[in-house]
Amino acid sequence: MQIRNKRARGAMRPGKRLPKGPNGGIQLLLIQSVDSLGKQGEVVEVKPGYAKNYLIPQGLATIATDHHRRMIEKHKAQLAEQRRQQLEHLHALAEQIARTSVTIEANANEEGRLYGSIGAEEIVRALKNEGISISVDHVRLEGPLRELAQYSVRIYLGHEVESALKVWVVPQAKEVD
Repeated sequence: MQIRNKRARGAMRPGKRLPKGPNGGIQLLLIQSVDSLGKQGEVVEVKPGYAKNYLIPQGLATIATDHHRRMIEKHKAQLAEQRRQQLEHLHALAEQIARTSVTIEANANEEGRLYGSIGAEEIVRALKNEGISISVDHVRLEGPLRELAQYSVRIYLGHEVESALKVWVVPQAKEVD
């Protein structure tokens, strides 16, 4: 017969009291977001059984001490700084794209209609030749480019950062024998 140890399963030590909240529940700090309860870093109040039997043993929450709150605030500050730096980078890239225009050569007939079309892949390749790297997912075309003309193509970089790129579609240079 095997004797089970409650501590091995992650249960609370007997006699250890959890801090009570103003409504009589247990105050916990969420380590991870929990559906229908709250987001990571929030202090929530739950029933003692839910805290002792599920949230704490699963590692989803911890006791809401001042130390834990300070750690979460530091983590949030680091994430905010990373997001600010990322947004700065995206805005700089958007400005660089707005100042750039690319020229793509394509085969066309006498009326200026292309044999085929120009898509996001060709635009990304032309930008790469200019020293700007973006992915195909960033290019927002309303449809393939099928005529010789100048187009304004939307480039969505994420986090509400968007730019416009001038794309010139010109006839392919004829080879002289």
